[in-house]
Amino acid sequence: MSVALLPLAVFALSQIGTPGPANMAMLATGARFGFRAALPFVAGVVLGKQLIIWPVGFGLMQLAEAAPSVFVALKYLSAAYIIWLAWKVANMRLNLRESGARAPGFLAGLIVHPLNPKAWAMILGSFTAFVAPGTGTFHATATIAAILMACQLLLHPLWTLAGDRIAKTVAGTTAEPYLMWTLAALTVASVLFVLFGGGT
Repeated sequence: MSVALLPLAVFALSQIGTPGPANMAMLATGARFGFRAALPFVAGVVLGKQLIIWPVGFGLMQLAEAAPSVFVALKYLSAAYIIWLAWKVANMRLNLRESGARAPGFLAGLIVHPLNPKAWAMILGSFTAFVAPGTGTFHATATIAAILMACQLLLHPLWTLAGDRIAKTVAGTTAEPYLMWTLAALTVASVLFVLFGGGT
């Protein structure tokens, strides 16, 4: 009775490495404020997923079955919040680093995944698809938590660094507003896909 480690790791890498609300937020933060300034935000995003994994592992979804309408409402409120963030990204300009604006910090990153429908779908998929029946709750939860965190620590900084490098190329050019609108559109598309497309 155990967790299928290799399939779970492949699943986690594919989900964490592809565009989604969290990755778009880190890409935009790296672009707007630079890689180093964005690192506390990235750390918050990494640890924020743990705020979902452990409650899910220890029975949160039983509560969801008892009060499904509450969780449906939370899903759509979370999506609305992510879309609002996307609107802010669309209207950002990258050449304002010297204006005194500060990068979002650790606490701002901490709430990204709890408000991210893709993160919830990914975590639920991890428990339902890769944990053998009869596996101990703590063992299953700790294994999923460790694998997802390892993948995040590898991939989230890369998204942030990509934003920083993109900004150095396009900041102040005519391509800049098109880039920011594209990032915003990808964020919205990823949320809508999770809500209505059945994806993870």
